[in-house]
Amino acid sequence: MRWTRKLRVTAALAAGVLGLTACGGGGDDAPAVQSKGGAPIVVASFNFTDSQILAELYANALEAKGYPVERKLNLGSRELIYPSLKSGELQFIPEYQGAAITTGFGQEAPKDADAEHEQLAKLLEPSGVALLNYAPAEDKNTFIVKADLAKEKGLASISDLKKLDKVILAGGPECEKRIPCFLGFKDVYKLNVTFQTAQEAGPRVAQLRSGAVTVIPVDSVNPLVGDPEFVALTDELGIVPKENVVPAVNKKVLDERGADFSTLINSVSAKLTTDELRDLNKRVDSDGERPADVAKDWLSKQALI
Repeated sequence: MRWTRKLRVTAALAAGVLGLTACGGGGDDAPAVQSKGGAPIVVASFNFTDSQILAELYANALEAKGYPVERKLNLGSRELIYPSLKSGELQFIPEYQGAAITTGFGQEAPKDADAEHEQLAKLLEPSGVALLNYAPAEDKNTFIVKADLAKEKGLASISDLKKLDKVILAGGPECEKRIPCFLGFKDVYKLNVTFQTAQEAGPRVAQLRSGAVTVIPVDSVNPLVGDPEFVALTDELGIVPKENVVPAVNKKVLDERGADFSTLINSVSAKLTTDELRDLNKRVDSDGERPADVAKDWLSKQALI
């Protein structure tokens, strides 16, 4: 959940969030164990692929242990979701620590995941929302260059771009004004870099392949990060905050459901890595599988359901 996810929404949309139809399957099969009863736990997601996959991972794990779940997936941005999360109408959302701090609350994120977790927990506490354990998995801005250029010039980190006479960074228009993107390259890494606006990801990648631009940002769960055609540059100065996945849960739900609930969710988070989330993302975006199906498959392979 990164700053690149931030969208403008109207108050009218925010007022209507709970009227949106839940999407994504996974709730068609009856739980394999006796229901634990009580009101359904309302699990939400943002409006992009890996958020929906994460919501399905946690929702399916809960259902497999008998917890009733209601899905409200693909809802939109934080501006749309946070009011209903704080009111308790939405009760569970997989968040991304750094983006939640910077985009959700407009504050600067610390440099390490533990400090982010502590800060975000304090920010959410007045709204009656708590955090469970964060996962090893991250979804954050990652900068890639062509592999042949990296090999020729010895590029492994963002700092190595100083070896080039000319650096062109292409990204969405917001990138030009953000430290985790162009401003970080210019002001933190002190690179001789120019910016080129490329709103859509497809044209951005095409420009990189053609050599028209030097480097572009992509999500860390994007299959291009693991593609041998490209090299992901190390961000050694940390212009991009840590973006570990973390379940944000209504405190009332945690109190009512007890320690077994938290232990179950933490067990899912503990096994989730960035590489695995990237693979799940690819199965949905590239291979056309449903988020609910890839979630169930992963949980089964991890012996979590």
